[in-house]
Amino acid sequence: MPILGYVLVAVAAYLLGSIPTGYLVARARGIDIRTAGSGNIGATNAMRVLGKPAGIFVLLMDALKGYAACAFLPPLVFNWLDPHFSGFFVYFQQWPIDLQIRVHVVAGLFAVLGHNYTCWLRFKGGKGIATSAGVYLALAPWALLIALAVFILTLLVTRYVSVGSISAAVALPAAVWMLPPHNLLLGIVTTALGAMAIYKHKGNLQRLAAGTENRLQFKKKETT
Repeated sequence: MPILGYVLVAVAAYLLGSIPTGYLVARARGIDIRTAGSGNIGATNAMRVLGKPAGIFVLLMDALKGYAACAFLPPLVFNWLDPHFSGFFVYFQQWPIDLQIRVHVVAGLFAVLGHNYTCWLRFKGGKGIATSAGVYLALAPWALLIALAVFILTLLVTRYVSVGSISAAVALPAAVWMLPPHNLLLGIVTTALGAMAIYKHKGNLQRLAAGTENRLQFKKKETT
């Protein structure tokens, strides 16, 4: 496989992942989300600052970035480079499954890096949870389902989005290692992404230790 294909996939995935959805949605309303709420450009802070509809939109778009980069960029790039081009998804799907997974993993990794360290905001971005979810919807949907269940259960018990996200960042690599296709590169990259997600939550961990982390309110308080 040509190294040029890997380079193009990595660059394209990074640029797609680097689109700062939360920042752009907030800017459209005249708000710099980096100076509001927690200062993060991700969906949780967008929901806190801009409201639920905007937050859900940011969540879906950030996840879509990861899914599109992982699912569609590799076959598009490598089939375009194929000297015997016969359709965008024909040549790539004839590869051994391990080779296909390798390129998909590269695409997913750089999409998350693009979101977390976007070149458009001086390499300061989000925490990569939604974008990673999109990547693993394409790469390892069953492992993602387990991580999502852990996230929801932890969120319901603690009412801390950050604790749910950190728990999911631990559960996802564990599930990837346990479930097929048992690909070594996929396991290593997932573990690295989980560690990076936890590191990106260092501010949340400090606030949790200090007792100042915001809890999610499931219903409005009654007024008298």
